Parts: sequence; structure tokens; C-alpha cells
Amino acid sequence: MVLGLDFDNTIIKYDELFHRIAFEKNLIPPDFPKEKNRVRNYLREKNIEDEWTIIQGEVYGDRIKEAIPFEGMLETLEKLRIKKIPINIISHKTRVPYLGSKVDLHASAKNWLTINHFFDTNGLNLKENQIYFEVTKEEKIDRIMANGCTHYVDDLPEILEMIPNGIKKILFSPNDSQNFNENWIVINAWKELPAILS
Repeated sequence: MVLGLDFDNTIIKYDELFHRIAFEKNLIPPDFPKEKNRVRNYLREKNIEDEWTIIQGEVYGDRIKEAIPFEGMLETLEKLRIKKIPINIISHKTRVPYLGSKVDLHASAKNWLTINHFFDTNGLNLKENQIYFEVTKEEKIDRIMANGCTHYVDDLPEILEMIPNGIKKILFSPNDSQNFNENWIVINAWKELPAILS
């Protein structure tokens, strides 16, 4: 068994950070729901999608360190590490933001993993060759296959649809229990994952 994991919105939770930055810029009211997609849709409805794109660059770049791990994620990965289940983080993201300052988004993501003890010998003890940030979705799928992943967890149905059927597809859906495909497993919380892999 080899477990592949998406990064953005699967391991790392951005909802509060998107809300915080949008509020700092006076783009949303203070009582607006702290959900990334609600913020995005609101800004699109206001015809200020460029502001959304700039916020994305800030969230995924310099301010990523303010984002939090999903509840139960670190504890769950520690359990899997003890069971000696190989873990690969395979995600896709552009190297630099489309708008705003030209920060290295791959380096920012790895910095977040460092801050959250993914590489610590007394933490998850992951190695550099277990972390991949690919520039395109297609390269992400190729990496999932090349690394021999038997199970893959992602929050995006469109990614799971691209993965070959020989790989067990797990949809991480913390805000919605809807299943897009009867052949997928849906989890709403990280604590549900170990039972699926046992």
C-alpha cells in the first residue's frame, strides 16, 4: 500500500485565512462565513475576481504560514506512520501567482510543511522525495501513477476522475457528504481514513 495525498484544501485548511485577508482588504463584511468558496463566489458576484486572484497569491505564498492543518490530520498521519504506510504528498500548483508578487509557491508550501513538523525525525519524518508539487494536473496524475500510489485522497472530484481506476479514490469532503461517484470512498474528517486503509 502506498498512500497519496493532495495538499491544498486536503492537508492544509485555508478557509479562515481567505476570510481574514478579504476582510483586511474591506472586501467582505465582518460577519461573512469563514469558507473559502463562499468568499470566492462573493467576490466573483461583485465582479472583482482579480482581487480574489491576488488574495490567492498571498494565501498560497507569504501568508501560508498562517493557514492551519485540518483537524485530526497530523494525528491521523502519525497513526499511519506507526503502521509503516508509505505516504506521498502529491499536489499541483503554479510556481508563481498569476497576479501579485512573484513568490515561489512551491517553496512556500514546503515551508509550511517544515513549520508543521512533517520533516522532523520526531514528527512525521517525511523525506523530500515524498513531497511533489507539480505545475499541471496532468503531471500530478503522472506522479501519482509513477510513485505507485494504491490509494489517493483529494478534495477535487475533477482530479479523482482523472486518476486511473486501479487506484482507490478517496474524496475528502469536510463541508459536504455528497458522493459524486459510487466507486469512490467519501470521508468528511481525517479520523475516518485509517479504517479505510486497514
